[in-house]
Amino acid sequence: MDDAVVADIRPGAVLGERYQIRGLIARGGMATVYLAVDQRLERTVALKVMHPAYASDPSFVDRFVREALSIARLSHPNVVAVYDQGSHHGLAYLVMEYVQGRTLREVLASRARLSPAEAAGVLDPLLAGLAAAHRIGMVPGT
Repeated sequence: MDDAVVADIRPGAVLGERYQIRGLIARGGMATVYLAVDQRLERTVALKVMHPAYASDPSFVDRFVREALSIARLSHPNVVAVYDQGSHHGLAYLVMEYVQGRTLREVLASRARLSPAEAAGVLDPLLAGLAAAHRIGMVPGT
């Protein structure tokens, strides 16, 4: 993968002739998530772009696209919606609902631990989203 392709994903860049990058949200092991604006619908979105190291692996690209299709089938208030998917110079991307707020990692870094009531407040919506995924067959039963 050409380093110039990765370098062009910066604030101001437009992917898919529609999604303008505004900034970086997070970097993970397999993808980077950017804050972007859908210029057609005038809404803020999260844009998850796979790392170039995985772009040449057809099985990884297929899994990335299948993730979009699976999540797009699921509509639940505790699960981030997937709006679109595409490719930018060979790098697959997912366009997802942007949820403003702090991550659990950020909360734990600032507080070290949660009270039992706070932990339940995190787990209840997480488990509700997981149950919804299970109901449509995304999460296998035991």
